[in-house]
Formats: sequence, structure tokens, C-alpha cells
Amino acid sequence: MIGFRREASEILRELDALRAADAPTHGGRVLSYVYDSGLDELDELAGRAARRVQPVNGLDPTTFGSVAAMERAVVGFARRVLGGGDGGADGEVVVGSVTSGGTESCLLAVKSARDAWRAARIGSPRVPRVVAPVTVHAAFHKAAHYFGLELDLVPVDPETGTLAPSAIEERLGDDVALVVVSAPSYPFASLDPVADVAAITAARGIALHVDACIGGFALAFWPEPLPAWNLSVPGVTSISADLHKYGYAPKGASVLLTRGRDRQRRQYFATTGWPGYPVVNPTMTGSKPAGPLAAAWAIIEALGEPGFRDLTAQTARATAELRAAIDGIEGLRVVGEPVGPLLAVAADEAAPVTSRVDPHHWADAAREAGWQLQLQPGLAQADGTRLPHTTHLTVTPVTERVLPELVPALVAAADEVRGIPRIDGRVALAGLAEALPGGVGGALLDAGGTDAAAFDLFAASLDSDAAAAVLSAAGLLGGEGALPDRLAPVLALVEALPGSLTERLLIELLARVVEPT
Repeated sequence: MIGFRREASEILRELDALRAADAPTHGGRVLSYVYDSGLDELDELAGRAARRVQPVNGLDPTTFGSVAAMERAVVGFARRVLGGGDGGADGEVVVGSVTSGGTESCLLAVKSARDAWRAARIGSPRVPRVVAPVTVHAAFHKAAHYFGLELDLVPVDPETGTLAPSAIEERLGDDVALVVVSAPSYPFASLDPVADVAAITAARGIALHVDACIGGFALAFWPEPLPAWNLSVPGVTSISADLHKYGYAPKGASVLLTRGRDRQRRQYFATTGWPGYPVVNPTMTGSKPAGPLAAAWAIIEALGEPGFRDLTAQTARATAELRAAIDGIEGLRVVGEPVGPLLAVAADEAAPVTSRVDPHHWADAAREAGWQLQLQPGLAQADGTRLPHTTHLTVTPVTERVLPELVPALVAAADEVRGIPRIDGRVALAGLAEALPGGVGGALLDAGGTDAAAFDLFAASLDSDAAAAVLSAAGLLGGEGALPDRLAPVLALVEALPGSLTERLLIELLARVVEPT
């Protein structure tokens, strides 16, 4: 008999101690990353369902028939609520796959588009493009990088985050493999003009993907009328929506729906070119857990469409109340006309300087009071305009329950920091350079005094130790991955540094956080 090195109870106590460092996943105090239905019994059901299939390998649904049955049911539900029932608008059958999350769904949509474009242009030396608004999710940056496409980003209105269909139309050509729009976008909660863009792309025979990963299963049940945004729109080729967001399933579970069997088959990988078993994968992974699928299936079976509608109504009420509260805070503004359960909050530039509230200082003050909001950096667009730095809030059903505590906390946080100017990233950059050891600081200042190309060279020259030195000088390394208590200075640096250097440093930071000591 094999004995355990440690008692199970001791191991679980240690796990509980480790979890004490986590942000709270329930209770509504974290307004990003987590999607709390507020129903303990739903979480319990999801956990029990996942445990039932813990040994099952989702790699082969012909061996594990439960995987095939649950995936059929989940895809069928998604197809009904996302406008794809009976083939959606164009009459062609809508099929789909359950994936490990929104990123994988987006990757597969891009892979299918690339392969379809190549098949229609055999031997073409050109690099296909993906055209999308600058607010499109970062997963499409990853997809273009992985699959060898060019990502052509279209500027949006800097005040509202909205996309003009004509701006997409101007970028189209025979080298475009895919156009992507968001429903809604993560940064500003703007609902891109799906129907208008679909009319443009369909007339040119270009595929259109709707990224509804964050909000799809909320918009599907939203109590207010919305512009057409899903597979009910003619010309929409595919859509992604995450079950582990407003489907309330545990991570990671998402759905990718595609119009047409032949197009969907392009996302698959198959090979018999080795002496082992024939490999056929509809997604990026081979072996995969069945737990998230089982949990998503159980939640859908428990709630049904009426239950999702009720939870979404709670979310919608909370979103409206939260927006009204923020509209009443002097010095802040909600960006644009958000659609669905997300808000982006910026400084109100129309307010007197002494009355303005920097959204990053505001988020830091709220964090000190026990509420975690998400800081988002500003971004320079290709047309010279600049998107504002903001604070993001994700609203869930449980938010309605905590509004009596949350709203006063947000008002008090704004009062605490009103009139404090935003941090000048250039000053922070100079201070960082002075704190760096050896010649690293001089090299950083030299790069900063020239152009982005010099920064790119500097970033490429950083080995792991030099990158760690930069992080240490910025106060971002050490303490087992803990970030500073105030994140506004960190985001100021992110804005001041060119993307290539910021990305190199963030890679080093995350790698060091999980590196064994």
C-alpha cells in the first residue's frame, strides 16, 4: 500500500493558507476577472458535476461518450441563444465547439479564416490580414502572432470608443482573411456596429467574426432592446462567447460557433503520420479535462433560459444603478454609451482641474477600501488620437446585493483623490533610469531620447537579469509576486514606455512570479 507523505487535511490547510493571498472570488468586491452569480447552490452543483468526470479525458468523445453528449447540449444551447438556431440568418447550419476559453475560441476563428483564405489563393506569397478596431481583445494579437497574419488595427472615436463602419471599409482588400468586431469591447463596453460591418464584408465575400467572449451570454438575455449583434445578422461567419463569464461556469469554458460545416472543419487538426493512434483535435489541446464542460452543462440544465434571464436582469439593474452613481461623482465620466454589464470610467476633462478625479488614483483608493477595480492604460492610436486611461468595472448578478456598500465606497474614494493630478509617466521613467544599476539606466535614457526603434533595440537586448534589474528598480520584483499597494504609478510607466519594452518586462515579471525559489 502506498502511503501519503503528508496527511490530506494538512495539505488542504496549506492550500487554504495559499488561497488567503487571492482576491476574493465571491461577494462582489472584485469587479473584474470573476463572474459571481450569487447562488451558492449553483457553484456547488458545478463543483459536483466537475468531480463526476474528473478522470475523463476530453481528447476522445468516441471513447468517453459523455463528452460528446454534453458538448452537443452546450453547443445547442449556445446556438439557440446566440442567434444561430435553424442555421441563423443565412440558412446554413451553425456548428460549434466547446473550447478552454475565449482566447482559444478567438485563435481557432483566426486559424479557420487563414486556412480558408490560403485555400482560395494557393501559392500566394502575400501575408493575409485581420482587420479589427483597436479595441479588439488582445487574443487577436496573439492569434496573428501565432498564425503568421498581419493585424490591421482601425482607430475608434477617442471620446466614446465607437467604431465607424466606413473606417473598416477603407481597410478592406483581397488580402483580408477576416474582419473582427466586438459585442461588446472589453476596454470601453462599446457595441461595434455588427450589422453595418456585416453588410460591407458580405458584399466582398470576407469573413466576419463577432467576439462576444465577455458579454455574449449576458447580451443574449439583456432586458433592453439592442442593435443586432449575433448570428441572426446575415454575413456574420462565426461568434465566440465564454461560458466561464456570464455562463457562470468555472474556468475554462467557451464556445465557438461557425456558420457552415466546411468552414468549421478548418479549425480541426488531424494526422495519421505517426505510428500511434490517429490524432483528431477540434481545438488547440489534445488531452483536456471534461470538468469545465460538465460544470457548464449542469449550470445550463439547472438554470435554463429563464434562470439566465433572471440573473441577467439583476446584472442589468446593478449596471444601471452603478452608472447613475458614477455619473453623479464630480470629476469622473463613464466613457461613451456602454452596452451590457461593463463600464469604463475616465477623468472628466470638462470639469475644473481641481475637481477632476484621476481614474487610476480612484481605483487605488477604492482598493485600499477593499474594492478591486481594474486599471487600464491610455493608448496612442495610429491616427494620432489618444484613448484615455480608464478604470474598468465588470458587473455581475451579485453586484446588486453589494451596491449599498459599493456606491458609498466609490464616492468616498473619489473624494479622497479629487484634484490630485495624474502621475507623469515621463518623470517616472527618468526616476527609473536613475535607479538602474550599471549601464542599463543610461541605455534606457538614450533609447528614450531617440525613438521607438531605439526602445525596440533596447528591449531586445535585455537578458533576464537586466530585465529583472529594471523591474526591481521600479519596485515590481520581490515579495513572491506581490504588486505595489498603489498601481497608478505602475500604469503611468506602462503608458510612458513603448510597447516592446513594457511587454519584455511583463514577461519577466510573470516568469519570476512562478519561478521556484
